[in-house]
Amino acid sequence: MKTRASISVKILLLSFLNVVLLGLVFVVFVRVQYRADLSSLLLSPGRDRILAISRLIALELPETDRGEWNRLLAQYASANHGACYLFRSEGSQLAGPSIDLPSTVLDTIRQDQPPPFESEGSHAPGRSKLELLPPPPPVFLIKTSGPSRYWVGVRVPIRGESATKHMHGALVWTFSSLWTNPLLFDYKPWLAVVIVVILLSVACWLPLIRGLTRSISQLTSATGDIAQGRFETRLSVKRRDELGQLSQAINYMAERLSGFVHGQRRFLGDIAHELCSPIARIQVALGVLEQRAEDNQKEYVLGVQEEVEHMSGLINELLSFSKAGMNASTTPLTRVNVADTVRQVLQREANHEARVETHIDGQLEVIAHPDYLFRSLANIIRNAIRYAGDAGPIVISGSEKGGVVSITVADNGPGIPASELEEVFKPFYRPEFARQRETGGVGLGLAIMRTCVEACGGTVKCRNRSPKGLEAEIRLPAARR
Repeated sequence: MKTRASISVKILLLSFLNVVLLGLVFVVFVRVQYRADLSSLLLSPGRDRILAISRLIALELPETDRGEWNRLLAQYASANHGACYLFRSEGSQLAGPSIDLPSTVLDTIRQDQPPPFESEGSHAPGRSKLELLPPPPPVFLIKTSGPSRYWVGVRVPIRGESATKHMHGALVWTFSSLWTNPLLFDYKPWLAVVIVVILLSVACWLPLIRGLTRSISQLTSATGDIAQGRFETRLSVKRRDELGQLSQAINYMAERLSGFVHGQRRFLGDIAHELCSPIARIQVALGVLEQRAEDNQKEYVLGVQEEVEHMSGLINELLSFSKAGMNASTTPLTRVNVADTVRQVLQREANHEARVETHIDGQLEVIAHPDYLFRSLANIIRNAIRYAGDAGPIVISGSEKGGVVSITVADNGPGIPASELEEVFKPFYRPEFARQRETGGVGLGLAIMRTCVEACGGTVKCRNRSPKGLEAEIRLPAARR
């Protein structure tokens, strides 16, 4: 199963990606336009720290005996997580652990050897002291492989054999990594920058994200209610963007659907009501005709009576379906005992051919309309007895969990094809095996059942059992005890 990211996460990730892309564009622009190196920008504070420490060492060297230079360099190297060496400008080592420098590092030390320093009193007449001061010591950075090492060199003055003579030298530092050494690269400022960027991005995008997700949640909830037949659902139209237009369209759709559905049910109810009187008159006439008919004619009269009774049953079902749908929003709900309702249904629907078992707590109660709950259970139990009464016991059970009561009716019959589990709740829909009058009704029983359950604020669904059988589940709000 694929993991789905929410819209909030996607927008935040896109905002961060946007920041990263802008940063990359800036880096490319700086390198192309100003010929600047990104590593120089990142490592510039580290080079300044190396230069400062190297100058400090250079100041301490004249005050330290030459025999203590190794100890002095070792002390600074240990404090900065690296190794430190002192070389003359021509490449000979003066202090530090004995080492053979890589040729690239040694050649860099030997390059452009400046003239030796002159003492303070030996400068030529007419020349200022500033002209005799050496330029700032240059810093070089070299990476070698096998093993991978980083070499940082800083040119420093070194006291010569006489107190008035100084020579140029180089302090060479070596590190195994640049990015993990706090002397060269301090991640804390960059981490602070990243945190600030994230906080600013969240602060900028969070109001938009919250507004979008709140509106989408409202749209999802409203469309779900409309799909369940609660066409009175309306969305608050406060936004002036596309989501506001979508809310207006959903409100208009709900209003139109409400008109269509209620108009259809009213139409069915009106037709059924108008047909009641002629059907009743036909039944009376058939009763009179049966009394006066000859023996060889009574068979035909009985056939007509059967058809009229079938039409009368269909009309009654249409009236029930129309009444349940029309009064759904104004149905008064009350506490109803589930066990008592099931007992009343079984007294009317059960027969000696079907074995029915009940497992319902006598104190289990729901919030529903008594007649609607009775009709819903009667329809589903009647279907179970009709199609699976001789296939095994029909089990009716009830339980409560999380403030919801579940009432199930399970049988051991043939079940329903998986593709038709939702279709059977549509008006006049009948499975293939129930399309004959002898084996099936008019296809309104389960439609009336769903309408009655939804009018009570509940839901109903069917599922096939394993290895065979069908289970219908009604879920209603539990009554508080």
